[in-house]
Amino acid sequence: MPTRRQLMARGAALLASGFAAGRVHAQVSHGAPVKMARTPFLDIGYHESGGASGFPVILLHGFPDDAHAYDGVSPALAKAGFRALAVYLRGYGPTRILDGAAPRTAEQAAIGQDVIDLADALKLKRFAVCGFDWGGRAACVTAALHPDRVRAAVLMGGYSIQNTVTPPPPAAPAAVKNAWYQWYFNTEVGRKGLSENRKALCRFMWQDWSPTWKFSDALYDLTAPSFDNPDFVDCVIHSYRHRNFNAPGEARFAEVEKALALRPKVEVPTVLLHGGDDGFGRPPTQATEVERTQFTKLVARHVVDDAGHFVPHEKPDAVAAGILEALKATR
Repeated sequence: MPTRRQLMARGAALLASGFAAGRVHAQVSHGAPVKMARTPFLDIGYHESGGASGFPVILLHGFPDDAHAYDGVSPALAKAGFRALAVYLRGYGPTRILDGAAPRTAEQAAIGQDVIDLADALKLKRFAVCGFDWGGRAACVTAALHPDRVRAAVLMGGYSIQNTVTPPPPAAPAAVKNAWYQWYFNTEVGRKGLSENRKALCRFMWQDWSPTWKFSDALYDLTAPSFDNPDFVDCVIHSYRHRNFNAPGEARFAEVEKALALRPKVEVPTVLLHGGDDGFGRPPTQATEVERTQFTKLVARHVVDDAGHFVPHEKPDAVAAGILEALKATR
């Protein structure tokens, strides 16, 4: 078994190369076989890479995507001696809600609790988290509410915990424009459009949100079947309606949502990654006031050039390097 010094040496080598590398076009890979873990509410699918004795890193994808987003990240973590667990969120791929009568919800408290439930099912006392989009929010919630369980976090997009208790003031026009899909999903036409045209719609989002990413048909076709999950449409619609005060949350998460509305700080070592070509807007070159305030142990913040919204797909080396950088900062 490699020593801690050897693991850190491997990590340092990858760290040095990850942010310096040129644009990476992730190759199509089917990744590790799908494993399943049963929690109190879900059967959760995930891909596992690395030895069982390696420190676990939970990798969380966004919308619209799936666990294959990390096909280029997991091997690098495994090579460095870690145990990579790329998870299918509720509503995606093989993951299933156990109770057929249960509401198909995907509010932030739910997807955050899913991470803890998965860790409990796999008997992980401590772990690191990495995520973007929905997965970034799930990772952010988990790190904020369970700092005793989370050793380190890598968050793409910054602080994303929402206030779902008090409606915000009207957003700036550019932000309203960027959120077109949310307004669409808050209509019944939008629900029908997602249900009947999900493959084309989700592909359009990949193109729109990562405008410089030239992904292949084969790569998209590897992920698109995850959108055929029977709970996909209901979970997506609930997520975007709940955050916009047009759908109720689950009663069991009411107190958690109140706690999250207070915008809790993330007090674990954190590395922030931002895609320089994100379709939602180019990020500032320096940490924002919110980032400096909300992340009390900010290890580093990197703008990843030539990457848009789907950073793990586009620049997997940079994501792997960020994870190793965060882990190196703590034990």
